[in-house]
Amino acid sequence: MVARHQPSYRLRGGMDLSRLDRREWVAMAGGLLLAISVFLPWYDTGNQFGNIDGNRGSLSAWETLDIIRFLLLLAALAPFILASIVGRGLALSWPRGELTAVVALTAFTLVLVRGVIIKPGLPEGQISLEWGWIVALIASLLILGGALLRSEETDKVRKPPGVL
Repeated sequence: MVARHQPSYRLRGGMDLSRLDRREWVAMAGGLLLAISVFLPWYDTGNQFGNIDGNRGSLSAWETLDIIRFLLLLAALAPFILASIVGRGLALSWPRGELTAVVALTAFTLVLVRGVIIKPGLPEGQISLEWGWIVALIASLLILGGALLRSEETDKVRKPPGVL
C-alpha cells in the first residue's frame, strides 16, 4: 500500500499552514473583522441635538473611542499570534488558545460596555448604535469561539491539592 503524502505549506520562519485548522481560521476571520469594525460606523447622533465631542452623524469607533480603539486593534492581533504559535508547533506552559480567549473576552466586554452601558456623546438618549458595533460584537465572539475550541484540545494535567 502506498502512503499518501500530505502537502505541507511552509512559510518563511518555519510556519506550516497545514497545522492550522478551522479553529484558527475562524479566530483569524474574527480578528480581521474586529480590525475592520473599528473603522465602520458605531454610533449615530440622530437629530440636531445629539453630538459626540462636537461631531454629528455616523461616527466610527476610531473617531469616538480614544484608548479603546487601540485595545481593540491589539485584540484583533491575538488570533494571528495564536495561529503563528500553532503553525510553528511551539510548546507553551499553558493550553494554546487560552490567552487568546481571555483577550477575546476582554474585547467582547469592551464592545458591549461601550455600546450598551457607556455610550459616548450627549444627550444620552440621542445616540444610537450603528451596524459597525454589531460587527465588532460578532467578531469578538468569533475570536473567542476559535480560541476556546483550540484551548480544549490540550489535555490539562491535574495536580494534587497544594501543588502549584
